[in-house]
Amino acid sequence: MGRLQKKIVLACSMCLNRNYHSNKNTSNSERLEVNKFCKKCNKHTLHRETK
Repeated sequence: MGRLQKKIVLACSMCLNRNYHSNKNTSNSERLEVNKFCKKCNKHTLHRETK
């Protein structure tokens, strides 16, 4: 069987701007957290998976 993937949205933890879209494996139940560049804050910030 192939992996099931779910579309997710990543939002900046500082300004809450939703900047990035990605795919996530459905077997992992934890929320994804990644350091990404935020255009609104103009710096690298922590981006978290939104609901």
